[in-house]
Amino acid sequence: DSKLVFVWTCELNTVAALNAILGRWGTKPPTTWNITGDPCSGIAIDETTDIDNSETINPGIKCDCSYDNTTVCHITKLRVYALDVVGPIPAELENLTYLANLNLQQNYLTGSLPAFIGEMTALQYLLVGINALTGILPRELGNLNNLLALWASDNDFTGRIPDYIGSLSDLTELRIQGNNFDGPIPTSFSNLVNLTSLRIGDLVSGSSSLAFMSNMTSLIVLTLRNCRISDNLASVDFSKFVGLYYLDLSFNNITGKVPSVLLNLNSLIYLFLGNNSLSGSLPDTKGASLKVLDFSYNELSGKFPSWYSTERHLQVNLVWNNFMIDSSNRSILSSGLNCLQRNTPCLPASPDDSSFAVDSGGTRPIIGSDKSYYEPDDTNLGEASYYVSNSTRWGISNTGKFMEAANFSFIVYTSRQFTNTLDSVLFQTARTSSSSLRYYGIGLKNGFYNVELQFAEIFFPDNTTWTSLGTRIFDIFIQGELREKDFDIKKQTNGKSYTVVLRQYVVRVTENFMEIHLFWAGKGTCCIPRQGSYGPLISALSVSPYGGNNKVDPGPIKNSAGKSKIALVAGVVVCTIVLGLLSTGTFLWRQKRKKMEAEMGGS
Repeated sequence: DSKLVFVWTCELNTVAALNAILGRWGTKPPTTWNITGDPCSGIAIDETTDIDNSETINPGIKCDCSYDNTTVCHITKLRVYALDVVGPIPAELENLTYLANLNLQQNYLTGSLPAFIGEMTALQYLLVGINALTGILPRELGNLNNLLALWASDNDFTGRIPDYIGSLSDLTELRIQGNNFDGPIPTSFSNLVNLTSLRIGDLVSGSSSLAFMSNMTSLIVLTLRNCRISDNLASVDFSKFVGLYYLDLSFNNITGKVPSVLLNLNSLIYLFLGNNSLSGSLPDTKGASLKVLDFSYNELSGKFPSWYSTERHLQVNLVWNNFMIDSSNRSILSSGLNCLQRNTPCLPASPDDSSFAVDSGGTRPIIGSDKSYYEPDDTNLGEASYYVSNSTRWGISNTGKFMEAANFSFIVYTSRQFTNTLDSVLFQTARTSSSSLRYYGIGLKNGFYNVELQFAEIFFPDNTTWTSLGTRIFDIFIQGELREKDFDIKKQTNGKSYTVVLRQYVVRVTENFMEIHLFWAGKGTCCIPRQGSYGPLISALSVSPYGGNNKVDPGPIKNSAGKSKIALVAGVVVCTIVLGLLSTGTFLWRQKRKKMEAEMGGS
């Protein structure tokens, strides 16, 4: 008997390209790749082995050996995932012309996305998210007619969102949030009717409508957060979106009423509509699947629907609206909601509170070295939640979901000791958020206050591994005014974690109410060292009368660095006076000397 033996061989230029790519990145192939000297052997051609979720087969490849009567193999999949790869995308990648799946996510790739990517027309999956890539998306990317998934989120891409993306009509997944794109969202996106997942966020400019999404009825996940959308919510017929599971339209300028059909979609579980301009009352009915609803910071009004009080395990954030709260419904509401409506009717007739302090995530009261009494803040807030303390002196609101993080808590803990503080215990807990975290001072005397925010990074270790490359970037608003843009805790400590950073501001209270807002604008890393490692994080905060007397007007407010402009002005004034006195003294002395010389010369 004779047997027919097939010899599969990877083309030499392909092997050379692969070796060059891994060599430039300082990465070696795992031993599981190759048992015969040919990379297209063993696991690479084993159809039963999944390399996409393997921790041991990384980097990993898959080959197709059906070419030339099954005698030639070509690499069709390359995965180099979360390996701390640093540097640009190598030019040798261009030689892997048969690639259908390229996954380079969660590294530290720099430079631009090469134009030659557009010539790799076999690509179906292009995954380059969570890197440090810059520049514009090359127009050649529009040549990939077979592209099914484009993940380019969490980089630093700039320029307008390319119109040509709308020509990639086979796309099922598009993720481009967490960059610095300009809007508007191209109208050509209306062609992407096969999308099941679309994530766009934090556009720098432009104004968009919702018209482009009207026919995207296959969507399961839709995120258009902070995209400068101005439109009426009724412009979309949500009855067609039968598979929609997650919808985030928060931080836009969307108007109109909340459609009843939207709340009754059979598959919808998460709905984020906060920070818009929605009005009217909420629908009387809601689907059983919908469990997380964010309507905060709108203009909603009227009575509360019956489902609000009858359904258990429901998260509903209704902060900062105009709902009717009286004795008839106060008992069904979460404690303190009346304090967090636009007219804040819970305030006493003569507010007399002038200070409060909070240990974010803390479980017991703490007296700090500054003699402040830090109240614990260990309420288990969810993705659309709020809370007002028993003392009714302060409150908190949280919105947002860590999309890929399972069982993630918004309170984090560590046993580490911290530097640059006498109060390490304050920093062993912290509260975080995936989108928006707000603290409120309630019933404060009107006047000027010193606000101290206390931070310390605890997610990213101080070592030389890829986990130390994580960055947390968020914005800080107080009383609606931007005080810190792109605030990075570790940047303030020269890259050190477990080191305390204090930020101080002088804040004016005019309506007995203070709002401190920490907002994630889509920047920084998202998944180092694990999924959900992004967004604002705070360890403690304190509010006290400015200078011990909150009726004193301090003049200029403190700048974003937390250092008072008043001190600067005072210093300038003092220096000016001193210089002036010195100049005057010098002038008088010179005049006196001239007079003396004249008198001596005439004698």
